[in-house]
Amino acid sequence: MSKNLKIGLFGFGVVGQGLYEVLHKTKGINAEVAKICVKHKDKPRPIDAHYFTYDKHEILNDNSLDVVVELIDNANEAFEIVSEALKKGKAVVSANKKMIAEHLQELYELQQKHNVPFLYEASVCGSIPIIRNLEEYYDNDLLASVEGICNGTTNYILTKTSEDGLSYEQALKQAQELGFAESNPTLDVKAFDPKFKLLILLNHTFGLFVKPDDIFNFGIQNLSLADSTYAKEKGYKIKLIAHTYKAGNKVVAYVVPKFIKPHDLFYDVRNEFNAVQLGAAFSDKQFFLGKGAGSFPTGSAVLSDIAALSYNYRYEYKKIKQNGELPFSNDHALNLYIRYSNEAILDELQVHDITQRYWSPDTKYVIGKVKLSSLIKARLNDRVDVFIAKAE
Repeated sequence: MSKNLKIGLFGFGVVGQGLYEVLHKTKGINAEVAKICVKHKDKPRPIDAHYFTYDKHEILNDNSLDVVVELIDNANEAFEIVSEALKKGKAVVSANKKMIAEHLQELYELQQKHNVPFLYEASVCGSIPIIRNLEEYYDNDLLASVEGICNGTTNYILTKTSEDGLSYEQALKQAQELGFAESNPTLDVKAFDPKFKLLILLNHTFGLFVKPDDIFNFGIQNLSLADSTYAKEKGYKIKLIAHTYKAGNKVVAYVVPKFIKPHDLFYDVRNEFNAVQLGAAFSDKQFFLGKGAGSFPTGSAVLSDIAALSYNYRYEYKKIKQNGELPFSNDHALNLYIRYSNEAILDELQVHDITQRYWSPDTKYVIGKVKLSSLIKARLNDRVDVFIAKAE
């Protein structure tokens, strides 16, 4: 039988309000929001003022509250709230993928030390229940790979450049006007957001704790008409894909744009939708599709974690025990399309096994292999004259 939960909520923005609404519309979940901590006293809010506090300790020190739900933007403040709540023996739910990715090992150790659950389904791919599936359904199957479209903002932009012929700048502006992209979209378009999600998936897939700086990420901010034209001429779409898989006895992980062929299931994932594909020894391939952004999709994932807590659910982190010390490697080479302006970048990246080369006064590109370690060292996200995409 489920128990009644009293919730202390941090943050009442898009996701916080979405959670409050879906909680009140959902029957069968014995949970209520008792107190909400926010920053700004003068901001108008759609529910009664008695719910709100401006002091985090009113929630953290309240022994009548069973669960702390953290839904704020600031990753550093979120870590302080979550770690203090765990130390005080409170169950915690969070959607802050940056905070979790940067502190996952510490958060894992706090859960073990204080014997309390910490759930974060909403931190990865919105409404898609991928972490719970990796923990439960795939607890014994031998996982070989996880890849996914894990960022709704960039997928919306890439949909508009591919289907409507918009430039990257036009598509970004449209995404901002619709609320899919922030005024400063760096975390999304430079692929840091999907990298944070990949770090979390990496742990629940292969049991590894990896630091963000050790995983290569490159986004779509340098996408040009030449790149879109190349993809269209070949019958491809460009999608920003997060990958992790076993290469021999080592684990590889990275986030890069990829040329997707029509037969690929990712080909028709459009707009703000996310998708994840798992590869396993016995169940072969499984494909998950769902909305990756917005108040209700993310709020529903938070609500799912709250419902799970009412039945005393917690992550068991089975892959850590199953896989032991699987080595993580950046020695793996990717076959890449590299569009560039300065020939020196090819030497810097140590491009080898080149199979295509194109040169014109306006555009230059090659298709060849590059090690992930060389890509990390080159800091490509800081450059404006290079675009790369994974090729077949």
